[in-house]
Amino acid sequence: MKIRQGNARKPRIEMLPLIDIVFLLLVFFIYAMLSMAVHKALPVALPKSSTAKIDKQVVLSVTVRSDGTVFLDNTLIPLEDLADALAEQAKKDRDPSVLLFADRSLPYQDLFYVLDQIKIAGISKISLEAEGINKR
Repeated sequence: MKIRQGNARKPRIEMLPLIDIVFLLLVFFIYAMLSMAVHKALPVALPKSSTAKIDKQVVLSVTVRSDGTVFLDNTLIPLEDLADALAEQAKKDRDPSVLLFADRSLPYQDLFYVLDQIKIAGISKISLEAEGINKR
């Protein structure tokens, strides 16, 4: 006697749960990448600007405090040695750029001393950082 089985169903892969998991992984990695954007500068009181933006492609970070001390990526460095240190660091990248954090109470002339050292190092891409002003 032959027993008939109903319609034999082929196994199949459900796509909706797979799409949900892939979407959640994508969101997780996007947030993880955004949280990895780290600026290596020291905290200073930045000047305010209504058009301030953050450049995510920066290679080097130079911080100048109100007393004139200069830091290259959190390392204290004399102003006279800044050009040599920047030139050494700039060799690691084919298109180097500098993110300059200067205290708002820093004298204008001291800021230009730092800018001159950056130019002497052969770096022409310089971003001056500022805090954004909240418009109401």
